[in-house]
Amino acid sequence: MAGTSKNSPLPTEIKLHQVSRLLEISFDDGKTFQLPCEFLRVYSPSAEVRGHGPGQETLQTGKKNVEIKAVEPVGNYAVQLNFSDGHNTGIYSWEILYDYGMRRDTLWAQYLQRLEQAGASRE
Repeated sequence: MAGTSKNSPLPTEIKLHQVSRLLEISFDDGKTFQLPCEFLRVYSPSAEVRGHGPGQETLQTGKKNVEIKAVEPVGNYAVQLNFSDGHNTGIYSWEILYDYGMRRDTLWAQYLQRLEQAGASRE
């Protein structure tokens, strides 16, 4: 199956907390991550956000209040997140979600730094 290896933990539960705007994902290795909707939106694995190669990423701004409207399964290896700003082309594999959970603080700090350098805002 593309995108996963036998060693990748698999999710046992995915919960969307709409009020706190968090996607909570529990994996079969016992780890549970709470990923903010804004974080998932600005780090969307879509071509629109990621670009088609290193250095081609598009900085996402003004996403502080974005919400996830729906979580759609993609086969048994990923979910597609439908955001309140209309973005819905990112396919989040279990591997990506696990990686985001493990590196959330580092990735978030990088995002805030990029916003600051661009003189942009989360608002």
